[in-house]
Amino acid sequence: MRLLLGVMWILHWLPLPLLGRLGNLVGSLLFVLVRSRRNITLINLRLCMPELQEAQHRRLARQHFQAYARSVLERGVLWWGSEKRLKRLIVVEPSVPLEEIASRPTILLCPHFVCLDVAGVAVMLQSSLCSIYTRQRNPVFDEALRKGRTRFRPIKLLSRAEGVKPIIRAMREGLPFFMLPDMDFGAKDAEFIPFFGTPAATLTAPARIAAATGAQVIPVVATFLPNFRGWKVNFYPAWEDYPGGDIIAATRRMNAFIEARVREAPSEYFWAHKRFKTRPPGVPDIYGKNRQ
Repeated sequence: MRLLLGVMWILHWLPLPLLGRLGNLVGSLLFVLVRSRRNITLINLRLCMPELQEAQHRRLARQHFQAYARSVLERGVLWWGSEKRLKRLIVVEPSVPLEEIASRPTILLCPHFVCLDVAGVAVMLQSSLCSIYTRQRNPVFDEALRKGRTRFRPIKLLSRAEGVKPIIRAMREGLPFFMLPDMDFGAKDAEFIPFFGTPAATLTAPARIAAATGAQVIPVVATFLPNFRGWKVNFYPAWEDYPGGDIIAATRRMNAFIEARVREAPSEYFWAHKRFKTRPPGVPDIYGKNRQ
């Protein structure tokens, strides 16, 4: 891991177009070599985008591997690049909503696109925040990740095991909650909500926390700019009348929003995750037996 981090540090000095193309090359190689994640990606794409032909699924899966590998190599720029360089490479549209964040408790809802760390950096260049953090198995990587994510502003990293109370406390202290809402963490605190038409164990926490704190929910999505020019971070208007009186309906609304953003940049969504690992009672596993 120290060797890998050393390589990332050396590579972060490269011009971004060269680093991005190297990431695409690495991703193409990983698509061939990492069969298990390739199969997960293809299963997800077949399930979520059945209108595509198999050749299109495979092309999109390869593009996803390229995007993911590129995002990992470019993370070195986020961790060690100068503030001046980052501000030049990150295009924020329309802007980080600092006045809105200061006005009331805020959830910054960031779906799992491969560039999500860029969205975090865009915020931290101008504001502190709080977020859930899962300790990494490798302590060397864990330390690098923590330092990389906290180098511009002090941020409060909270453990998922601590539950929701520390999150609410931090939000009431004025910190926006940078939330990643769309991973499968099991059936606890989740409901089976359609995602591209398939029931997915979906955290109801965004709606529940918004209801408990009176927080506004401001979605933020980070994607690549064309031609290796950097990244674009889009802040969307705060959702009106959210969550309303129906937590399930509010969670459906969230998934529908994420689906729409995925269709805008399909190769950049995190398809290699087992999004449908947790199944409704009696529904068989879709990832078993090394399916092709």
